[in-house]
Amino acid sequence: MKIILSTLNAKYIHTNLAIRYLKAAAQPEFDCELAEYTIKDPAFNIVSDIFQKKPDVVGFSCYIWNINETIAVIRMLKTVLPNVKIVLGGPEVSYDVHEWIRKHEEIDYIIMGEGEVSFKEMLRYFNGELPLEKVPGICYLEEGKLKIHAQPPKIDLREIASPFRFEEDLPHLGKRIQYIETSRGCPFSCQFCLSSIEVGVRYFNREKIKEDIRYLMDNGARTIKFVDRTFNISRSYAMEMFQFLIDEHQPGVVFQFEITADIMRPEVIQFLNDNAPKGLFRFEIGVQSTNDLTNDLVKRRQNFEKLTRTVTMVKEGGKIDQHLDLIAGLPEEDYASFRKTFNDVFAMRPEELQLGFLKLLRGTGLRLEAEKYGYTYVDISPYEIFSNNVLTFDDIVRIKHAEDVLEKYWNAHRMDNTIEYLVTKVFDTPFDFFQSFGTYWETKGWSRIGHQLEDLFRRLLEFLQTVQDVDLEVITSLMKYDFLQGQQFQPRKLWWDDRLSEDEMKDVYGSIKENPSLVGEKFEAMQIPERELFKHSLIIPFHIDLQNYEVGAPQKKTGYLFTYFRNGQQPYFSTFK
Repeated sequence: MKIILSTLNAKYIHTNLAIRYLKAAAQPEFDCELAEYTIKDPAFNIVSDIFQKKPDVVGFSCYIWNINETIAVIRMLKTVLPNVKIVLGGPEVSYDVHEWIRKHEEIDYIIMGEGEVSFKEMLRYFNGELPLEKVPGICYLEEGKLKIHAQPPKIDLREIASPFRFEEDLPHLGKRIQYIETSRGCPFSCQFCLSSIEVGVRYFNREKIKEDIRYLMDNGARTIKFVDRTFNISRSYAMEMFQFLIDEHQPGVVFQFEITADIMRPEVIQFLNDNAPKGLFRFEIGVQSTNDLTNDLVKRRQNFEKLTRTVTMVKEGGKIDQHLDLIAGLPEEDYASFRKTFNDVFAMRPEELQLGFLKLLRGTGLRLEAEKYGYTYVDISPYEIFSNNVLTFDDIVRIKHAEDVLEKYWNAHRMDNTIEYLVTKVFDTPFDFFQSFGTYWETKGWSRIGHQLEDLFRRLLEFLQTVQDVDLEVITSLMKYDFLQGQQFQPRKLWWDDRLSEDEMKDVYGSIKENPSLVGEKFEAMQIPERELFKHSLIIPFHIDLQNYEVGAPQKKTGYLFTYFRNGQQPYFSTFK
């Protein structure tokens, strides 16, 4: 019996953990072949590849990001392989199974929830070893009637087989994100999240997990992401794992975690600040909303004061980047409230701020109560909302405008000095800047075209020229400074128009040649030859005093900015008159 376990990942760099657990669980009795694709791959190409493998059974792991593409694939697959058994599993098809199984006749079976036991028992049924009635946790049609089998008892995760020891994965470990579980379940009951449905938290065997991590690192893995819903729910467990990862890590490896920030004790953060190498850890923190009523309605317990303490302590430690998430469209969070939520969270200046939009996922409490809050939404994956009783579609569209430029201008960190000045000195709040610029960006049609780095600077400047009472000389100087900070070598293309004349350039270079200390004692000590000076430096008009510069509060001073590019190192900067 030829068995294929497949999925369509969102990107090539992703790795599907679920099908590897199924493969490990099926062994040694059944040998399953893994076949991963992406949602960008043409369905015909995927079907052709699977067809050539001549499978008897194909299982697909289904999520909101791939279900539409997966359905297209299985329809074509059943046409060219009418006798193949199609089995779907995963969070997207584990709920509303009657709808999936009746709407798509190409689906033979759906496995609901955890699949390790059910999938292996199904293979035994296909192999003639077990009657269909004995296969737990499945759904199917029999003579037009829906059949649903009770799910098996929860797996003892301490005994589960490792999903990381497959030879065919070895060439890809360093090229893709590697996902790892140390627990399943979530202690919280957030009504917009599927994790709220499973009661309790179960843990894997700690020593086995450590061995898996060692194996991944030894074989080239560079990014390892923990998929636990709340990695730090047990302080002692989190501390043990943090200590292990600090002790055992290899150069270039990054570990990512989803943590609940308001339950993280200061002593844990202090331990990480004192002992973790810079860049080893990355935290993802779901804030979602700072509106207390909204959090109560979705059964989300959150102490924002303690969350802020955690994020601030981690940021001050300078060791760990933080990615904070917001969700627009939660109950009773109108436009003004979401603006406040955004500003509350942006005030912490996380390295990344993800602005997401509510999706009414199948199986969640919020989807069941959609009518109560006046939700209108697309009933096709990913089930994003149009509106609710306090947030109009126009509001959502405007927030989406802010999301676009937030990603390009803050999360990408291309011009931090400029953005800090704009959100503190020019616009009333950070959200007002991103919202206003985002709407301008959309009206210009820039969301539908590509952008080079220089374009991002030009477009921001064009927008700011429409804003009243701004000092464009200061802002343009900050933008130049940000642009040049990101260059390792002298740029060939400059996005600004104001340049020194040839005579002015001669005079300025002549002054520096005669007196190198004009641009700083550090530069004078470098003793740069004249030829190198002209070849690797840039002098431009400038209106900020860098010598006394404070982020967000530049002092205006007209003169020149001298930049010396040092063979791929951080450039040397100095302002002078």
